Amino acid sequence: MQDDLTRLTATQMLVRLRSGATTIERLVRACLARIEARDADVLAWSYLDPDAAIRAAREMDKQPDKGTLHGLPIGLKDIFDTAEMPTQHNSPLYVGSRPGLDAACVGTLRAAGALILGKTDTSEFAGMGRLAATRNPHDLARTPGGSSSGSAASVADFQVPLALGTQTGGSLIRPASYCGVYAFKPTWNAVSAEGVKLGSTTLDTVGWYGRCVADLDLLADVYDLHDDAAPVPRPLSGLRIAVHRLGYTVDPACEAALASAADRLAAAGVDVSWIDLSEVLGPLDGLWPVIFGLEGHAALLNLARSRPETLHPSFMNRVKNTPGYTRAQLVAAYDAAARSRVAFDRIADGFDAVLTVSAPDEAPAEKTAGNNRTNRDWTMLHVPCVNVPAGVGPAGMPVGLTLTGPRFSDRKVLCVAAALAPVIDV
Repeated sequence: MQDDLTRLTATQMLVRLRSGATTIERLVRACLARIEARDADVLAWSYLDPDAAIRAAREMDKQPDKGTLHGLPIGLKDIFDTAEMPTQHNSPLYVGSRPGLDAACVGTLRAAGALILGKTDTSEFAGMGRLAATRNPHDLARTPGGSSSGSAASVADFQVPLALGTQTGGSLIRPASYCGVYAFKPTWNAVSAEGVKLGSTTLDTVGWYGRCVADLDLLADVYDLHDDAAPVPRPLSGLRIAVHRLGYTVDPACEAALASAADRLAAAGVDVSWIDLSEVLGPLDGLWPVIFGLEGHAALLNLARSRPETLHPSFMNRVKNTPGYTRAQLVAAYDAAARSRVAFDRIADGFDAVLTVSAPDEAPAEKTAGNNRTNRDWTMLHVPCVNVPAGVGPAGMPVGLTLTGPRFSDRKVLCVAAALAPVIDV
């Protein structure tokens, strides 16, 4: 019974809870049993208190439904402040640190009745430095991707149904591709990042992992994401999808997944058009490191000044601006990104969604967060992105595809993803 519960999607779990078919305590115990059986290998969690989780579940079982997520266990990337759990950022500077307050987005989850199960492992400060200890649950010799490593792996390994992460370059979407789960990166700043450790104020975006698009929609509802016009579900034959003609090299497995999905969509009646986005993405080339570097200088300056001996050299290099980026380059990067956002919104508005690759490769068999080449442009554009699993590559590892659209078309992109997922997720 416990294993059956852990294999359910978040939406299915909520149906069981609301109907009385199971209790919150049984569900939490099932998740904890799965974690006990698997996490010595997967290493997804940086903090977990099973006794506290069971006590919280028992108390919630005594209460009337507090909100739409009442009793649903959720994991948090360990850069989100939590009132009753440590927030350690995978950094020696924050071992055992307890901020005493919830991040705004965590408070919103609690208000909806969510049960915060624990904290998931991350790359240090969700950036460079120390990588998460987490392994890919499909092959323990391979990376789950970073920096939201534990969040992606815990959902993929059926240890928790939903988990929050963040993205600065590709830290939500790439791990989802590597681990074979659904993920959503909303429009930048659509979800409050107050109480989240930020390394880049104009790039960092709060998002989440689930096991289907309906699971992603659950949290989109909780965070009150809405478009100016509510999306209207349409049959596949009524959808227009632009497929991104890649302007960079990716592994053949990823290129083949994109082409195969486009063919299947066309065969299902979708109006598929291959488009060249070089006029939008070309001007962004080389700009992400400038923004990441100089905004990181500001974000990490206090730690570099107060604890330089314990701050990882990669972060010290950002504070020292080792590459020598200038303020003029930063202004030029901001301006170019702003122009490309307008240009992309204009092009994407003519379609129901744009389809592209989620990662440049299958999960590598090495200790790495992975390459963000296929993600960072979309992050700079501030657009919503959904990872949809799209089969496996020759190494037997998951491959994912991204659906995106104009800024603040979050619910439309999710609606389209729900329609296309049965064709893409093979």
